[in-house]
Amino acid sequence: MQKETIAITYGYEKDSNRTMNVPIYQTTAYEYESIEDAALLFELQKEGNIYTRISNPTTRVFEHRIAKLEAGVDALALASGMASIFYSIINLAKSGDNVIISTKLYGGSITLITQTLKPLGIQVKYFDVHNAQQLQELIDDKTRAILFESIANPALSVADFDTITDIADKKGVITICDNTIATPYGCEPFREGVDIVVHSASKYIVGNGSSIAGVIVESQKAKAKLANHEYFSTPDESYHGLVYLDKFNAPFIARARLALLRDFGAVISPFNSWLLIQGLETLSLRIKQHSKSAKKIAKFLKKQGFEVSYPMLKGDENYKYAKKYLKYAGGIVSFDVGDFKKAKKIVKNLKIFNLVTNIGDSKSIVTHPASTTHQQLNAQELKKAGVSEGLIRLSIGLEGCKDLIADLDNAIKSAYGS
Repeated sequence: MQKETIAITYGYEKDSNRTMNVPIYQTTAYEYESIEDAALLFELQKEGNIYTRISNPTTRVFEHRIAKLEAGVDALALASGMASIFYSIINLAKSGDNVIISTKLYGGSITLITQTLKPLGIQVKYFDVHNAQQLQELIDDKTRAILFESIANPALSVADFDTITDIADKKGVITICDNTIATPYGCEPFREGVDIVVHSASKYIVGNGSSIAGVIVESQKAKAKLANHEYFSTPDESYHGLVYLDKFNAPFIARARLALLRDFGAVISPFNSWLLIQGLETLSLRIKQHSKSAKKIAKFLKKQGFEVSYPMLKGDENYKYAKKYLKYAGGIVSFDVGDFKKAKKIVKNLKIFNLVTNIGDSKSIVTHPASTTHQQLNAQELKKAGVSEGLIRLSIGLEGCKDLIADLDNAIKSAYGS
């Protein structure tokens, strides 16, 4: 089945009303048939709905569809993209463990892992996705995960999947890939050997900036790696000794749902799940247009003499990786104007681009990462992340490309006094 068909039809069994659109099951709880029935559900001896903090029929349709689109086994939708990163790490690591993260990573992810998780005793190491052989020396017996992005935000570095996954597999370490910018249409991390995929579904998946959401997807191969992990191979006393590896085909998702979501409660609303379902239906068309316009704009900015980052641009340091691993590079373009004053002037003079901290919207967006998304990082961390004071990030929307180029041209001329 083609992805375009999966995105529209998969995972929805019509009920007695035969509704064409997936219903919004806007409910907190579900009635049990009997005390015995309730007990079976709570003991996980029977599949069914217990409470929307654990599962919801509308959300489940979205989870089935995104899992299928990513060629995964199962998925868990959450209240935000940051929740998906947090759950993925905490599902593997505890005090005394460490995770290895890409130097080119979203600022919020870096802050979560280096600052918020620090008091929990989880340590951090960095690696360069273009020098992934470093992992040979960085991985030790306490390394629980390697986190990177298929296309980094905002540096737009494309990961060397082959080297990362080859080393991780030999060392038995779980790989987690944030596939937000590329989407399942632009990159297929599981086919490149990745174990877990996460998305900020607030971006391209919903597509119009209407909801905050995240999702975790588990690959078929992840289960074998979890065999030696205590969280999955030893009894969970909160479920009377249940062993996730024995009970579930997707143990990573099962534990994230039944233990982490149960206890931490970063629950997505059924209405937001419904919005994500709508977004998936048009994602294949949108990502093509975002990518097409972004490449044209990257070429325009390059002609203006700026240092431009876009993976599908010939001469870009990521081009060889993009050609190998990507079908589409998405709509994010970064360019460096040299200093903050110039960046400020250009942003101020843009008329169509909106000064917003978001990406993947149908509306074009401009962001100054050093003062917003990566503001929490110190100078050394900013340098590692590839974020300078003159860096401007564009999220190319679905407006006319000629209009967007004209807007940029006018703003640049105004800033440079020409």
